[in-house]
Amino acid sequence: MRLEPLRRGNIRHCVEIEQDLFSGDSPWTSRAFHAELDAGGHYLVALTDDDELVGYAGLAIAGRPGDFETSVHTIGVQAGHQGQGIGTALLQALLARADELRAPVFLEVRTDNHNAIRLYERHGFSRIGLRKGYYQPSGADAYTMMRPTRQAQEVAR
Repeated sequence: MRLEPLRRGNIRHCVEIEQDLFSGDSPWTSRAFHAELDAGGHYLVALTDDDELVGYAGLAIAGRPGDFETSVHTIGVQAGHQGQGIGTALLQALLARADELRAPVFLEVRTDNHNAIRLYERHGFSRIGLRKGYYQPSGADAYTMMRPTRQAQEVAR
């Protein structure tokens, strides 16, 4: 498996995975992926050795040098490829970009997505809030989680 920047030609496959994974909560459309790329986000895809797209992830970047803030906007791994470390690799790549920017990282995650919560906690995230009814149309709640800048983590140690 290898990670590459998300290209517009990959979006159709990302949308297919979104629809499979998040059908009950307004999966992202092609338009949403295009808008994220247009906004300058850091988006990656995971490809097998046979060039099959099996996952994607995106990091939104806001602010200016010295005062950046980032947010994980999406991570998705095709159902048949979950549990193989692809989500971890995608997250680590997003966090590496945030570290280059010396930026904290925020995200929302369904409160019932225990695997994702464990993944985020293993990578330095902690719960900082609860958003009731965040996911629509299901009405599922979300935790807001945050990982401080790498520099802040090192100072805390």
